[in-house]
Amino acid sequence: MRASAHPVQQFPARDSLHEPRRGTAAMPVCDLSQRFVRVLARRDDGFVEFAFSVGWPELSVELLLPVRDFDAFCQAHAVHMLPDEDDTSRQGDKPQ
Repeated sequence: MRASAHPVQQFPARDSLHEPRRGTAAMPVCDLSQRFVRVLARRDDGFVEFAFSVGWPELSVELLLPVRDFDAFCQAHAVHMLPDEDDTSRQGDKPQ
């Protein structure tokens, strides 16, 4: 049997995939049990636009639900409410 011209690549053991490599910055801890919601808009047609995130509040998806379903969603996921988009924009406008 003839040997392959390309050596077989060895992959690290599964446990070492989660360890930071030497010489690289460690990733921030991500707690996947933490859920976050930031209300983006409450529409006149009865829908709520909001950003939902798991683990990191900075990384989110935007969703749209009727108010009743939004309330049930927040309760089911035990979310931490973040300041509304309007609140955060006003915080940046405050004089120091």
